[in-house]
Amino acid sequence: MVIPHPSLAGKNVALIVGGPGSEREVSQASGRAVGAALARAGASVTEVDARDESFALPPGTQLAFLMIHGTFGEDGRLQRELDKRGVPYTGEGVAVSDVCFDKVKTKRAFAAAGVPTPEWEVIRAGERPTLGLPMVIKATCEGSSVGVHLCRKEEEVEPALADCARFGDEILVERLIEGLETTVGILGDQALPVILIKPPADGFYDFRNKYPFLSPGGHADHYCPAPFDEELTAIVQEAALQAVRALGVQVYCRVDIVLDDRARVAHVLEANTIPGMTEASLLPEAAAAAGITLPELLGRITELSAAARGA
Repeated sequence: MVIPHPSLAGKNVALIVGGPGSEREVSQASGRAVGAALARAGASVTEVDARDESFALPPGTQLAFLMIHGTFGEDGRLQRELDKRGVPYTGEGVAVSDVCFDKVKTKRAFAAAGVPTPEWEVIRAGERPTLGLPMVIKATCEGSSVGVHLCRKEEEVEPALADCARFGDEILVERLIEGLETTVGILGDQALPVILIKPPADGFYDFRNKYPFLSPGGHADHYCPAPFDEELTAIVQEAALQAVRALGVQVYCRVDIVLDDRARVAHVLEANTIPGMTEASLLPEAAAAAGITLPELLGRITELSAAARGA
C-alpha cells in the first residue's frame, strides 16, 4: 500500500547501489528493501548500479538515494561526483563521509573531542603493534567488519596483520575491550533505541554473523531496546551523540559502541554513514522500535539531507 511521504511522493529517485568494494552484495540487499520502501512512500524509483564515477543517472533524476556501503559509497567519492553534477543526494557530504569512512581519521576526531574510545595506535604494513594483547587489528577503510581481527593470542597477530595489509599500508590497532556489543542509530539529533548484539559464543559480530542470508550458518541475536536501565541507556546514547558531534554528522548514521556495563563506560568504535537496510540490519530495527516505519525513516533521511545542504 502506498502511503505518500511529503519529501518523496512524486519524486524521481535514483537508488544508487552496488559499488566496487567488499560490501557489494550487502548494498544490493539493502537496495531491494529501500527500493520497495521508497515506492511505498510514493517515489518513482530507478535502481542504478554504480562501480565508479562513470555511472549514468536516469533523465529527470530529482534525488539520488545513496545505498552503497563502503568503498565508493561512504568514502566521499560518490558524493563528490554528485556535487559536480548538481544532483541532490542523501546522507553526509564529502568531508564528513571521508572522515567517517577512514577509521584513523575517525579516531583522531574522537581524540580531539574527548570522545571515549579504546586506546589505539596506527602502524604500517610490516610493522609490529606496541599495544599488548588482547588487541583488535583493523583495516582502516573497510566496513561490515571486513579486515577486523580480534587477537587474544600471540599466534593470531601475524595472520591478522597480513590480512589487513591486503587493504592498504596503514593498519589500526585497538585495545580489545571485553564488553557488550551495542549500536545506536542516529537520525539528525535523535538517538534511537540502543540495540544489544549477542553474537555466537565462539565468534563476534563479523560479516558472517551480520548477514546470515548471505553467509549460511551465520547468526547473532539482537535485543532492541537493549535491556538496560535508564541510566545505562543514557550513557550509551550520549556517547553516540558525542561521536556524531565530533565527526560532524548531520543526517543519519549508526554508531558502534562496546559497553563495559560493570564500570558503566561506553567505548565508541566508529560511525557508519550509510548503514545497512537489509532484512537483518540494525538501523531499521532501531527505528521500528521508536515507531518509525522504513518509508518514514527514508523520508526523514531525505528531509535531513536537504536541510544539511541548505536546500
